[in-house]
Amino acid sequence: MTITKRNARAILLDSDELVLIKRTKPGRDAYWVTVGGGVEAEDASIEDALHREVFEEIGGKLSKAELVHLITDSLEDGLGVQYIFAARLEQMDIAARTGTEFDKPERGGYEVVHVPFTAVAIRQLDLMPPALAEFMASNVEAITAVLDAQISAS
Repeated sequence: MTITKRNARAILLDSDELVLIKRTKPGRDAYWVTVGGGVEAEDASIEDALHREVFEEIGGKLSKAELVHLITDSLEDGLGVQYIFAARLEQMDIAARTGTEFDKPERGGYEVVHVPFTAVAIRQLDLMPPALAEFMASNVEAITAVLDAQISAS
C-alpha cells in the first residue's frame, strides 16, 4: 500500500507542561490536538515539516525533536502516516504564527494551552486522535526520558 498522506506532530513540552491547541468549532464540543500538520512537497524531511508546522501554528522554535511513534490510517487512496515526535519548545511567539487556517473564521478557534504532562491530565481531555492520546498517557515517563537523555560521544 502506498503512503498518500504524511503528517508530523509534536508531543511538545514546555518545561514540564504539554503544549496543545484547543479547537473550538460551531456545533461541536471543544477538543484538543497536538501541534503539527501535513508534510508538504517543499519540506526536505519529515522533521523539517515538524519545525515548519510548529512555527506556523504557534510561532515556535524547537530545541530538540525525537521521533517516538507512528500512527497509520487506511485512507481511500492509500495509507496515512502520522510521525509523532517528542519535542522541547525553545521559544514561542503566538503573534508570529502564520498558518492560513487562522485567517478563516469558519475553521473555528485555535487556542494554545499548557496542561500538565501527566497521564491523568491527558486522559481528562478529548485529545485527538485517541490513539495518540493513549500513547502519550501510557508513556509520560518514557517520553520525558527521551527528551532529557544526553547523547554522549564514544
